[in-house]
Amino acid sequence: MKIEMQSENKILAKINKSVGALANPSSYDLVCHEHRLGEPLPSIDKLEKIVNMIREILFPGYFGNTSLRPNTIKHYMGVYVDELFELLSEQILAGLCFTCEKPEEVDFQERSRFAQGLASDFIEFLPEIRRKLVGDVETAFVGDPAAKSRAEVIFCYPAIRAISNYRIAHQLLLLGVPLIPRIIGEMAHSETGIDIHPKAQIGEAFTIDHGTGVVIGSTCIIGNNVKLYQGVTLGAKSFPLDEDGNPIKGVPRHPIVEDNVIIYAQATILGRITVGKNSIIGGNVWVTNNVPPNSKIVQFKAREASFADGAGI
Repeated sequence: MKIEMQSENKILAKINKSVGALANPSSYDLVCHEHRLGEPLPSIDKLEKIVNMIREILFPGYFGNTSLRPNTIKHYMGVYVDELFELLSEQILAGLCFTCEKPEEVDFQERSRFAQGLASDFIEFLPEIRRKLVGDVETAFVGDPAAKSRAEVIFCYPAIRAISNYRIAHQLLLLGVPLIPRIIGEMAHSETGIDIHPKAQIGEAFTIDHGTGVVIGSTCIIGNNVKLYQGVTLGAKSFPLDEDGNPIKGVPRHPIVEDNVIIYAQATILGRITVGKNSIIGGNVWVTNNVPPNSKIVQFKAREASFADGAGI
């Protein structure tokens, strides 16, 4: 390959041409956010710090330097919660500012106080989030023979990290916090490969074994004591369109999974269907119709071979 030496003028001309093209409003009008001076922007780094701090509060002794001595733990909790309140208030405010359609009509100080109120509402719910996560950890520990301890589950299992982010994000979404819940959910998705939309409704004692490739859509409803394996998709089959041919937002389009259901690896369940309680969905199956309670859905060839061997499924 022949390398051509370029003159300084030619190099500057190419750079200036790119700058002009990049500054052309027609090239960025759909993806540009006009920022108001003085308003905070959402920060991935700060949100990561917030999630890590919440994890430290919810699982004391596992993350950070929280002391478990009875005479100091309340002090540590107070310090962490105070810092969490400040950071979370700022990021909630940033989300409110970022998504506001008419910022000139909103009083900034009033919006700031509103963000602080939402942050305090979330902190008030932290004990309940911990209670649910304790149930998730216990379910993962009891249900996995490879787990040596609850500590191993908390430290090592990607499902607990993803479910923790989900329960944090879901509560923020229920409080009406914009944008921030989705960012927190996508943090876990990037880190673990488990994609749980914060709008999904997930009951207690929930667990995901292995986890990579799991997708749970925004309008999913999942009951209590449900277990998923890697690669499970709870997705949408089709998208209703409006008169202009655009997808209609907010329509329930993902599955309902009732209590005590197990869904094995790579199963794909699509549409607003119901998987009845106490059912088992085998691996690599495609389900687009309602499944009655107490059902077992498996691939026909696998079932046939199993019965021929006298094993049953």
